[in-house]
Amino acid sequence: MSDNLFRIFATAILILGVTSIQGHVSEPDTIFQKVNDSVSSAPDTSCYVKQRRYLPAVVTAEASLYAVSLAGLWSMWYKDYPQSHFHFFNDNDEWLQIDKAGHFVTSYYISRLTSYSVEWAGMSHRNSVWYGGIAGFTYMTTIEILDGFSSEWGASAGDLTANTFGAILFIGQELLWKDQRITLKYSWHPTKYADYRPDILGRNTFQQMVKDYNGTTLWASGNLYAFGAGRSWIPRWINIAVGYGAEGMTGAVENSTSYEGKPIPHFDRTRQFYLTFDVDLTRIPVKAKWLKLLFNTIGFLKIPAPALEINTGGHIVFHPLYF
Repeated sequence: MSDNLFRIFATAILILGVTSIQGHVSEPDTIFQKVNDSVSSAPDTSCYVKQRRYLPAVVTAEASLYAVSLAGLWSMWYKDYPQSHFHFFNDNDEWLQIDKAGHFVTSYYISRLTSYSVEWAGMSHRNSVWYGGIAGFTYMTTIEILDGFSSEWGASAGDLTANTFGAILFIGQELLWKDQRITLKYSWHPTKYADYRPDILGRNTFQQMVKDYNGTTLWASGNLYAFGAGRSWIPRWINIAVGYGAEGMTGAVENSTSYEGKPIPHFDRTRQFYLTFDVDLTRIPVKAKWLKLLFNTIGFLKIPAPALEINTGGHIVFHPLYF
C-alpha cells in the first residue's frame, strides 16, 4: 500500500462517522448510553422494534459508501498505474511502522462505526459487533487486494495483520464488556522535516497532515472509570493514554542525504513512547443532540495535554502540552 494512503481512508471514515453516528444521538437513552455508561448491560431491546425498519436502508447506505469510496480510490490511485499479477510487497520496515499503526486505527474505526450504525437500526448487539468487525476487515482487505494487483505497490502482510487486530480490538471489547474501554486516537503536529523533503512529506500544511509521519502520534486511550479505578472521585470521562510516534525520518526506510542538489542534515530516526491523560468525549454527560454528535465525530482526536516522552535516543522529555 502507498505509505500515506491510509490517511485518505481515515478521512472517508470520518465522513461515514458523521452520518452513521446519527443513530446514537437520536436515541440518547438507549444505544448512546452503551457508549457513555461503563455498566456492562445490554440496551433496552424494545427500542429496536421501531428502529428495525431502518436496517435495510442503513446497510444499503453503508454498502454504497464503501463501493463509492473504493471506486474513487481506483480512479485516483490505481487506474493510471500498470497492473500485474497479484503479489505481496514487504514494507514492514518503512516509516518505523507508523503506517502500520495507522492501519490498526483505521480498521478499528470502520468496525466501530459500522457496528454502531446497524445496531441503532435494529440489529442485535452481538450480530452488529460481528457485522462491524467483518466489514472493517473486509474493506481494508479489499484495498490490499487492489494494491496486490498494482505493479507500483503490492499487498502487505503487515498491513493485513494491522487491519486484523484493529477489527479484533473492537470485537473483543464489545463481546467482553459491551463497551469500548480502550479507544484508539490520533494526533498530529507540524515538523521541520517536511522542509527537507517536501516531495514525500508535503509542500503545505494539508499535504503534511497526510504525508509527514514525523508529526503523527497514535494513541491507545483507556478509561479509568470503566476499569474500576477510583469510581468515587474520578470523572467517567478521564482516560490514561499511551502513544507511539517517530521522528527524524526523511525517507521511508533510510534517510535522504540530499534533495534537488541540496544536502540534508543527518537526523537520527527515533521511536517515541508517550504517557499522558486524555478525555473520552463520548462519556461526557450532555443532553444536546448536536453536542453528542460533535463529540462522537471528533472523539478520535487525542485531546492536547501534558505528556511524558521516552524515546529510543535515550532521552526522557516532558512536554507541557502535546498533540
